[in-house]
Amino acid sequence: MWRRISSAEYGRVTEIITGLYMSPLEILALLGAVALVVARWLPPAARPRVTIAAAAVFVPSVILLSVAGIRWQLMPVLAGAAVALPFALSPLLRRPASRPAWRARWWLALPGSVACVGLIATGPVAAWAFPVPVFPEPSGDFAVGTRVVQWTDPLRPETFTADPDDRRTVVIQLWYPAQKGPTDAQRAQYLGRTEHEARTVSDALARGVGLPGFLVDGAPRAHTHSVFDAPVAGGGERFPVVLFSPGSGGVRTQNTAWAEELASHGYVVAALDHPYDSAAVVLADGRTISTEIASTGDPDKDDELAVDWTAVRAADLSFVLTQLDHLDRGEIADPLTGRLDTGRVAVTGHSMGGAAALQAARQDRRFDAVIDLDGYPHGPTSPSLHQPTLALTQAITPGTDPRYIPRLTEALKLSTATSYRLTIPGAAHLTFMDGPLYLPPVPSIVGSLGRTESPRVVAAATLAFLDAVLQDRPGDLAGVLPAYGNLSVYHPDNSR
Repeated sequence: MWRRISSAEYGRVTEIITGLYMSPLEILALLGAVALVVARWLPPAARPRVTIAAAAVFVPSVILLSVAGIRWQLMPVLAGAAVALPFALSPLLRRPASRPAWRARWWLALPGSVACVGLIATGPVAAWAFPVPVFPEPSGDFAVGTRVVQWTDPLRPETFTADPDDRRTVVIQLWYPAQKGPTDAQRAQYLGRTEHEARTVSDALARGVGLPGFLVDGAPRAHTHSVFDAPVAGGGERFPVVLFSPGSGGVRTQNTAWAEELASHGYVVAALDHPYDSAAVVLADGRTISTEIASTGDPDKDDELAVDWTAVRAADLSFVLTQLDHLDRGEIADPLTGRLDTGRVAVTGHSMGGAAALQAARQDRRFDAVIDLDGYPHGPTSPSLHQPTLALTQAITPGTDPRYIPRLTEALKLSTATSYRLTIPGAAHLTFMDGPLYLPPVPSIVGSLGRTESPRVVAAATLAFLDAVLQDRPGDLAGVLPAYGNLSVYHPDNSR
């Protein structure tokens, strides 16, 4: 029986068949363009048929793509076809019998054909390097729902503004176990609630790293596996909670693949946007708050600033946990009321968010576990951590900050609970977020694990730790975690 496939399935089919991260229409346009160039070199009897067939494929494909929106990656394909088209069609035009059809001599046509093929080939290379991300299918038993909430802390002034009446506001995206819905349900937009928000965030992220926004325009085109406002999974069970803080200039959605995988296994993930720190935060009233933090170039000054920013993030995390507790008790109306187990909570983060998670755990004993995704521990190392902690780190190279591992090791050794540092071979700093799904697969940028393996390894190691420390599932972490990297174990007595 035939059924309509979802956008995520559609993208995955395209990836598996072609490996080029191009849609079927884009592939048809590509094949039509190549055929227009090749037709010039076919035997005379075959040229007209091939040219007409190529044009019949190419022109409608381009028209349909124009309606849907042509990606910049296809522009070289269109340029190559546009150059080849007049030369391919001119021999087919009717002329007086006394005038033979004009064809350029082969030694003139060959450089032009090579140039056209080179242009056309640039298209799939660009689509492969900067794709529309295809999110991995969550492997758990639950479908995944998502929703966005916004909360203001009446007790904390906004330190990034001069308005004395301005109070700290955070935007939170929740991913949660949901009931299985129809296979053709509309999947959530990546990077935002709407396409406009997604493009606002994508452009801000690109500016933050000095890239023109169009290079990563695949990200706001993507859809994930979660469904906005999907009904919460039945059964009445209560789900452990995982709070997440993104990296400096990062956004709440930057670890969507990771969050969806956790939610499919029975966790509620609450990821924060930190206004004036995150690249762009779109508030409920439509205002967009852009980042105001920036490096000064002075290492000592930057370290001082990072400590302050980390402290703000840590306070945000504790505030959100308080709000989630109110929500679970029904003091905030929400479909998740009564379904959150706020007695089993992990605090996590990537990069500076990992530092914030460590600080939040030191200050707030309601957090039962900590996961630091390649985050340098800014701020004081006291009081000691009392929660089991997992630190996932990238492969250590000569270019790694020499203070990083000693500082992280000090924090883990001082813990009163058993802690773990797992170094993942082939990982880079951006391996621990969604970056490998839509950035060029350059090892120095996203690591060498690949687009499929990067999210799988990070999520699997995370789940192994959370299942052990929050769900009391039997298993020897010291025996399980080495499957994903090089493990160091720090016991409360500081012995390994």
